[in-house]
Amino acid sequence: MSRVLVAMSGGVDSSVAAALLVERGHDVVGVTMKTFCYAETPSHGKTCCGLDGIADAGRVAATLGIPHFVFDVEEEFTRDVIDDFVSEYSQGRTPNPCVRCNSNTKFRDLMARGRLLGCEGIASGHYVRIAHAEDASSLMRGRDRAKDQAYFLWGLPADLLPSLLFPLGGLTKSEVRARARALGLSTADKPESQEICFVPTGDYRDLLYRRLGPRHPALEPGPLVDRSGTVVGEHQGYAGFTVGQRRGLGGGFSEPMFVLEIRPASREVVVGTREDSFSDFVEVRELNWLAEPPPAGASVRVQLRHRARDVPARMGTRGTPGETMRLELAEGVAAVTPGQSAALFDGEHGERLLGGGRIVRAGRAD
Repeated sequence: MSRVLVAMSGGVDSSVAAALLVERGHDVVGVTMKTFCYAETPSHGKTCCGLDGIADAGRVAATLGIPHFVFDVEEEFTRDVIDDFVSEYSQGRTPNPCVRCNSNTKFRDLMARGRLLGCEGIASGHYVRIAHAEDASSLMRGRDRAKDQAYFLWGLPADLLPSLLFPLGGLTKSEVRARARALGLSTADKPESQEICFVPTGDYRDLLYRRLGPRHPALEPGPLVDRSGTVVGEHQGYAGFTVGQRRGLGGGFSEPMFVLEIRPASREVVVGTREDSFSDFVEVRELNWLAEPPPAGASVRVQLRHRARDVPARMGTRGTPGETMRLELAEGVAAVTPGQSAALFDGEHGERLLGGGRIVRAGRAD
């Protein structure tokens, strides 16, 4: 690939990714996404894709001697990420906006625009590896398991794989920062952003109140119930809860209680013990495959939450796109959360990302 677009958020990872590609002789174009209207919030400048990020990316591009563009993707980002985020919470599910952004805006939409600039490939600062072969390209976990981000990339369009570059896949975070310091990059010691970029206040409920209105059922009081249906308390809106949550349930219980289920139709939040929260199967929709789907009955490894370890599972069906796939888990997993992702890996150590989908249901087999 001669000309490569690098998605630059203004952080150290994407900065070093761009620098490494320059070192390797690529014709690099830096691009930062403008994803939402920053003027709507008082803290608009401090997020990873905010105004500070745009400025930092521009400074790094100048240091590297590469062009830097800002693409306004607000319309696409709102449609594919923010609207989906609000809709999922309104239906009692817990979305992962980073997965949606990577699946749509950050790679698909940027690549389409990058081709207008003559770019043949697209790169980012994700800690994953990609193996290119004549017949196929495979997405692999990053060498630094503490930073591995393959979980967030199961939704990538498979036809984009041959065009992808991930320069940080073989590095650790400390090595990346050391490289940034050696190059004199202004982002070398910049802290990582921990917040959702379009929720700069840090409380996603602020966005829900603004988009849904305070009288939406998801934001109105409702009953806390136990597994038998007995009312044990009251909550102030089921959108403020996620499966596995412990905080905010009140006191008076004989043992710690956790959210087991959210029922939007009745506005009930079901609570129970940690033992009650374990599931041995999970159902997944919105499937996307980056490799040939394994057959029904095949053994895979599945990661059900960011930073969670992957666990062995058996595919109950082949996983046809548009249908629901059932996974039988080899061991019980606590707090499997509808709306989150199930990322599927193959091999004994789960190195290659096969694809994944959205969790719609989990539970225990009768």
